[in-house]
Amino acid sequence: MRASRALAVTATAFAAVGLAAPMAVATNGPVNVAVNPQSVHQGGTLKVTAQGCGHGGKVWSNAFPTTGLSAGDGTNYAHARVRNNTTPGQYHLSVKCSDNDRIATHKFTVLAGNGAQGGLGGSMGPSSVEMQVGGGLVAAAAVGGAVFLVRRRRTSHAAF
Repeated sequence: MRASRALAVTATAFAAVGLAAPMAVATNGPVNVAVNPQSVHQGGTLKVTAQGCGHGGKVWSNAFPTTGLSAGDGTNYAHARVRNNTTPGQYHLSVKCSDNDRIATHKFTVLAGNGAQGGLGGSMGPSSVEMQVGGGLVAAAAVGGAVFLVRRRRTSHAAF
């Protein structure tokens, strides 16, 4: 009797887990879609966030190519780069989860021009004038160091 009772309890537990698993995997589709920044210059990058796409998905618009949406519980995100030749104006983007046919949309604005070129710091090389000044400083340091060593050597030999 004990074996049959244990078997019945085990079968019930497996049935409960088996029936709950499809409900845990299924999603209701993308919700709470947001775009940051709301207005972006031509060639700029948008961060699109959405919730409800546990298995990832895709984001697309006329302003940028189709981009993958990250997978995972909680907030899903994608980074989309607006094309350089996109006409300024209002655009819609669409978000679709991989495991659901529901599509959510959101508006954003494309602004004319490339915007500020701030933050280029290390990505730009030095100009030829900067290279010449730097080379001159290195040469002056080398000559100064050589003169210091020669004078130091002479004074140390003269003491003996």
